Amino acid sequence: MFQALQRQTAKIGHLRRGRIQTFAACHSRCFASSINGNDGKGKAEPADLSHQVEANKDNPIARTMKLLGNDVQRMKNFILPKGKDSGNLAGDAESIENYLERYRKDDFQSHCDVLVIGGGGVGSSIAYWLKKRAREGLNVVVVEKDSTYSQASTCLSVGGLRQQFSIVENIQMSLFGADFMRNSKDYLGGEVDLNFTPHGYLLLATEAGAEQLEQNSKVQNALGAKNELLTASRLKQRFPWMNTEGIALGCHGLEKEGWFDPWALLSGFRKRASEYGAHYVEAEVVGFGFRNQPDILAEGIEEGSYEGIDRAFIKMKNGEVREIKFAIAVIAAGAQSGTVARLARIGTGKGMLSIPLPVEPRKRFVYVFQCENDQGPGINTPLTIDPSGTYFRRDGLGGNYLGGKSPLPEQEPSVDNLEVDHGFFEQTVWPNLAHLVPSFEAIKVKNSWAGYYEFNTFDENGIIGPHPYYNNLYIATGFSGHGIQQTPAVGRAVSEMIIDGGFRTVDLTRFGFDRIIIDQPMYEANIF
Repeated sequence: MFQALQRQTAKIGHLRRGRIQTFAACHSRCFASSINGNDGKGKAEPADLSHQVEANKDNPIARTMKLLGNDVQRMKNFILPKGKDSGNLAGDAESIENYLERYRKDDFQSHCDVLVIGGGGVGSSIAYWLKKRAREGLNVVVVEKDSTYSQASTCLSVGGLRQQFSIVENIQMSLFGADFMRNSKDYLGGEVDLNFTPHGYLLLATEAGAEQLEQNSKVQNALGAKNELLTASRLKQRFPWMNTEGIALGCHGLEKEGWFDPWALLSGFRKRASEYGAHYVEAEVVGFGFRNQPDILAEGIEEGSYEGIDRAFIKMKNGEVREIKFAIAVIAAGAQSGTVARLARIGTGKGMLSIPLPVEPRKRFVYVFQCENDQGPGINTPLTIDPSGTYFRRDGLGGNYLGGKSPLPEQEPSVDNLEVDHGFFEQTVWPNLAHLVPSFEAIKVKNSWAGYYEFNTFDENGIIGPHPYYNNLYIATGFSGHGIQQTPAVGRAVSEMIIDGGFRTVDLTRFGFDRIIIDQPMYEANIF
């Protein structure tokens, strides 16, 4: 049954490492555009930052004496260092801060087994699963440039969970996500409350999309999801607030679907990963170090000239550039993953390195509104998506709703900031909401925010697995709005590749970078 379902969703072969024959004519699709460092007129080589790191290093003898001195000082001031003037509170505070800064610097992990670039939902899930399984067997370092997560896609998402996809792997990942939510206290600890609201999803289709919606439902239920198909008349009976004009069919999730608190999930992953021994560093990756490996052969690269990566240069909050050497690195930097990949020459090099990681930020708006006299859909209303992709759901118990819509390609807003376009709501979102829910003719926007999708311009699905050129670089990004619900499965999958050498639960081979090289996209059918 499973093999038949996989054949039904897509048919592409598994491309084995090192056997790629051609790379030309694979660039017909829209890949991620340059964000920093390359203006598109030429392929700029990432800067070598080794000299900056060397400038920060001490003479070996001086460094040894410095470490001995630090050890003595740390023992002397084990609890708190004393200021020169114990009555000077400002002096004490400065001395304490200096002490803590020295301690943090001494504790810096200059070597690690696995370097995870990005500490959001996906990156923290990877760290969690690696440390949960290996504990002291792996030294894991996570580099996150903003520990407040003020612009992180994870925290700014609406936290949806559904199995209503057409691709088998997406359904399987979200099914595990539902299991993880249901047993979150076993995974993350009793103090973590994800506030899961199990009111389901309701996807609506016109006559043109009804057959595809029905086919999707059959695949979903065969894999373990539970949803029902509702005709227009049954939709009206079940949801009397709905205008069913133009609606031919709806698919309503009965179990394992709803929404949750994405910040709580991220916090749970990070807290547990740290308890297991993962090291988090607040810094930004600004470059990679390359090492010549003449014994490795690669397509499109002259024999003896292969260069691998074995270290990353990171810029600390104080501006200092430091170096972390790694055995394995994982790019899980969300919307900025394409930028990080270019630092590793992905998209600017030769052969396989000429093909970019097609992930870039796309801005999406979320609007919180209230219906006049609270006459809108009731508290058990599912997250509803109309045929145009406009969605809404209840938000809490105060009579609020939240909703939005992905813009058309020609409407894509600038990603220079996270300002909200209220005109987009007035001109695009509200008319669709009011058509589907007549009571939404009288609503008032109470709040709004914007966040970034890690948008895969190739086929809008996740890219998971090793890079075909670098044998120690893995990728986990490009989920295009579906990533938060798939973080548990993606983190587990990456841990399987690193620890077990391959997928052991959900086989995500088809989501690898290879499909980009051979120009075989995996599109979701009739899915927003």
